[in-house]
Amino acid sequence: MDYLALPRAENGPIRKIAVLGNHAPRQCGIATFTTHLSEAISSEFAGLDCFVLAMNDAGKSHAYPERVRFEIAENDLKSYRRAADFLNVNAVDVLSLQHEYGIFGGKAGSHVLDLLRELRIPIVTTLHTILAEPNPMQRAAMDELSRLSERLVVMSQRGAELLSHVYEVPSHKVDLIPHGIPLLPRPLLSKQRLGVEGKRVILTFGLLSPDKGIEHVIDALPPENCNPDTGEYE
Repeated sequence: MDYLALPRAENGPIRKIAVLGNHAPRQCGIATFTTHLSEAISSEFAGLDCFVLAMNDAGKSHAYPERVRFEIAENDLKSYRRAADFLNVNAVDVLSLQHEYGIFGGKAGSHVLDLLRELRIPIVTTLHTILAEPNPMQRAAMDELSRLSERLVVMSQRGAELLSHVYEVPSHKVDLIPHGIPLLPRPLLSKQRLGVEGKRVILTFGLLSPDKGIEHVIDALPPENCNPDTGEYE
């Protein structure tokens, strides 16, 4: 989706975008994504002001770059309301929300909804998790998020199908934009740098953590592809 094509009440061009999510140096997938997204928007549209409102997990703060102009404490509801005032008084044209239940305070991340209800600007929400079987609180949060958002961005066709079939979101509100990655060296050179030239490589995205289930994928690999002398898969 082209953010610059999003309509405004004044029907003028978009000049200022705020991005709400985690941000580097905080270490998580959302922080990496938000950092890359804001950098890419600023690089692509030199005349556009793109800045970030960063979520801080409980009891922590980070040395953010200048692009981060506001920090929200995860469990402090007043902090969310101050952020809404900040956005409204700073002539922001659109908010790009990076949504993941776990980065916001309240039940099912509901604190962020208080912020969104106070805004007088369009909201474009990128959904990083879409649950096929949400509990009642998660379902209520997603329904409200959909109602408040002008557009919902998903990263896979499966995500779009879940929004349609599970959450009954109309298709005209949904945009499919693949996750993407930063520009990297050519694949052959990348394999050489990693010492896996000539081998098949399985890739995943995001940070490694115990709940990703990577070990199950490794255990499921066929034993005939494993070198018994080195324990490495060919």
